Amino acid sequence: MGRAFEYRKARKLKRWGHMARTFTKIGKEIEIAVKAGGPDPSGNTRLRILIQNAKAENMPKENVERAIKRATEKDAADYKEVIYEGYGPHGIAFLVETATDNTNRTVANVRMHFNKCGGALGNSGSVAFMFEHKCVFKFHAPAGTDMEELELETIDLGVDEFYPDEEGVTVYAPYESFGAIQKWLDDKGWEIVSGESVYLPTDTKELDAEGRESVEKLVERLEEDDDVTNVYHNMKEPEEE
Repeated sequence: MGRAFEYRKARKLKRWGHMARTFTKIGKEIEIAVKAGGPDPSGNTRLRILIQNAKAENMPKENVERAIKRATEKDAADYKEVIYEGYGPHGIAFLVETATDNTNRTVANVRMHFNKCGGALGNSGSVAFMFEHKCVFKFHAPAGTDMEELELETIDLGVDEFYPDEEGVTVYAPYESFGAIQKWLDDKGWEIVSGESVYLPTDTKELDAEGRESVEKLVERLEEDDDVTNVYHNMKEPEEE
């Protein structure tokens, strides 16, 4: 399931033209992290990881610094993370992550996107049970590291998917393991390229080309919304077949 998520993320970034929307998304997450845990990365694990994520996405250092500064100002926007659930065309389940300073505006817009594309916004819990909350880390291991031994070591941390390649190592684990994996990497002194929270479907639904196109229209509408940070669904992607 992890590989399918990577494919989906790559397509999203390509649609976004890679940078403006990605920078906006990370900027909001940084502001939320600073308000929750303070502006010092050394004492704020979430902020430290987000700064690494920003670096991995080539987000300029000054953009990161501005986001941190904004969060410490008195009149800073009070962003909240809210997840909406619903069904898209052909019964495809959706989880929509948002970062918003106006939930009335956001829920109205998300509902409109679903309605316009033949879907419907649901109640909390209506589709969440169809997804697993995971954390995914990318990191660099030292040259010569025994990957079989490393995989066994990560299993003890809760890792259930392990993908080494020429660019580093990617691991997936239940979200509850986020802190343990981050501390393990910090203790080793290994470079964390990125670390994030994701929702992966426990099962996927296959559609024909026309059906996939109708679902993609909803995905694109949602991702174009300034309040939306991530869109997850359980449609089977072509490369999974």
